[in-house]
Amino acid sequence: MNLLETTSMAVKNLTANKLRSTLTMLGIMIGNASVIAMVAIGEGAQQFTQQKLESFGPNQLSVFPGGDNIGGLGDDNKQIVLADAQAIATLAPAVREVAPQINSNLQLSHQGRISKVKVTGTTSGILYVRNLRIARGRFFDRIEQRQNNRVVILGATIARKLFGSKNPLGQSVDMNNLSFQVIGVMQTKGAFMGSNPDETAYIPITTMSVELKGKQSPLGISIDYLELSARSRASVRAAAFQITNILTRRRGKKDFMVMANKSVQDMVSQVTGALSLVLTSIAGISLLVGGIGIMNIMLVSVTERTQEIGLRKAIGATEEVILTQFLIEAIILSVAGGLVGMGIGVGGAVIVGIVTPLQPIVPVAAILLTAGISCSIGLIFGVVPARQAARLDPITALRGS
Repeated sequence: MNLLETTSMAVKNLTANKLRSTLTMLGIMIGNASVIAMVAIGEGAQQFTQQKLESFGPNQLSVFPGGDNIGGLGDDNKQIVLADAQAIATLAPAVREVAPQINSNLQLSHQGRISKVKVTGTTSGILYVRNLRIARGRFFDRIEQRQNNRVVILGATIARKLFGSKNPLGQSVDMNNLSFQVIGVMQTKGAFMGSNPDETAYIPITTMSVELKGKQSPLGISIDYLELSARSRASVRAAAFQITNILTRRRGKKDFMVMANKSVQDMVSQVTGALSLVLTSIAGISLLVGGIGIMNIMLVSVTERTQEIGLRKAIGATEEVILTQFLIEAIILSVAGGLVGMGIGVGGAVIVGIVTPLQPIVPVAAILLTAGISCSIGLIFGVVPARQAARLDPITALRGS
């Protein structure tokens, strides 16, 4: 018998027992679907995280007081001051924008509507550093900052809570018994990793220090931390080096910490990649279980077809022909189950993309690798029953068992 006839006979034997063949393929189907879905979701999660981080400032750096221990926020000797931010903006050529910040959780109210929000005292540099956009109105300028003006820009969610469908521009909101004029509303940004610009209000940093905080350090206006943006992704490391040198010279020691957003991106990418690998490995166990199922069913098939094997060998079928037929049956089961499983996995990934913000990505390499594994499983786990069938003694097999 040639290979085509052997394959045709193998297909007929499998289709004669449709239920058994379907149940045998089930393990491979589940395994392949799980692997494809996990790889796709893992890739999508990595891309989603990277895009979100970049949307908050692709070349962003942060400077915190206290060196490796960020617990010294109350120590005036460790506090970063506004003059430090101004020095960096002037002396660091790799830095494009600087956004010093003072943050506080305060209540905003307007005509009986109250909302407790994060209020950030900062400069207009935060628009570039955090990649923020104004939906209506404008941001405050340097003159309003120098004059400690009581102006505020509201996040999109805060504007809806306090004003509903009304236009908030020109209206007043109360903050710590002080009246602030709304001059702008931010575009919707969305929350990520504990930060939500939509629920943040922005006021001049001088107004925050003088009107709301009511205290300064002996060195000037104390700030909680600095956010900065390098001129390009390639200059992030140079910017960090320049910031470190400038602040160390000004302060006499390195009592601060510089952190690059790129480092966070790399760390998050490693974590999501490792998690994706673990989930894919766990899903891959289903492929092993499916292979064992194929071997068990094929062994049962050999036992049931003992007389058929004996008859074929008696009329001249060689061991190689019998071995090939059973191997082909095992491979057909694993490949068919693999193809169906891959289809289910891709379909599941598409559904996840529809119902969640993630956009799963199915790499071609993953599909090819999974297909190769499916074929290998059929070949590997089909060898034992195929060899058992090929080595049957024809006389013993004809007697039945």
